This record gives sequence, C-alpha cells and structure tokens, in this order.
Amino acid sequence: MLLEQLSIFLENRAGRMIEVTRVLAESHINILAMSLADTADFGILRLVVDDSEKAKRVLGEKGFTVGRTSVVAVRVNNEPGGLNRVLEIIQKASINVEYLYAYTQQGTGGQAVIVFRFDRNEQALEALMRGNIPVLSLKGMLA
Repeated sequence: MLLEQLSIFLENRAGRMIEVTRVLAESHINILAMSLADTADFGILRLVVDDSEKAKRVLGEKGFTVGRTSVVAVRVNNEPGGLNRVLEIIQKASINVEYLYAYTQQGTGGQAVIVFRFDRNEQALEALMRGNIPVLSLKGMLA
C-alpha cells in the first residue's frame, strides 16, 4: 500500500517549524512520522499524518507550500540486519532508494517502521510483498 507523504517547504529560520506543528495541532491532525532536511536557505519537512487531505488544506490556507509524494512504509525487526533484509530485496529488483526515515514503536515487540521513497514505488511495493516484508497502511502506522 502506498501512503501519502506531505512535503512542506520552509524558510531556514528559527520558529518556522513550530508554525507548521501549531497549525496541525490546532486542526487535531496527528503526525505519524517525520523527517526534516535542510540547506542553507530552506528546509523540507516531510510528514505522514493521519489526515493528509485536511493537513494539506489547512497548511495551504496558512500560506505554506505543500507537495504530495507517495511513500512506502514497512515494519521490520529492530535488530541488526532488519534494514539490510529490506535493502537486499530492493537491490535484487534494481530499485533505487531516494530517501528514507525510520522510527521505533513501543509495544510492537521490538519492531521499527521505515518510510521509503523509491524511484519506482509500485515495483518496490510488489517486491517487498513477494519478500514477505510487512507493508503498512495508514491504519498499520497507527497501530
């Protein structure tokens, strides 16, 4: 299952990120996963949220530039080799990882969630499913 990720372009200045989180908090939108990458002039805040349509709308109303991207989230054992198993499947399918970010979850028996952007998301999804890697839906990320 492909998930929708929001990419918010931020000026690289103090306080800009809290403006985003404030808008989301006031709109009762939960951030499930996030990553922030920056350059000298701007940053890209990547988010998976529980209501991407509403988040895109409310952030746009506040003047933020918001893009949408499809990503794939998988669950792996949080142990040495967990990520490597996924990457081996991806390499065998000749798919490139554009970026990823990860987090661990309490109460999931020592597991981690990795959010990937691949150069070919649909093919990656098929390869991961064939390799018995648990691919998560939005509900799965909430669990």
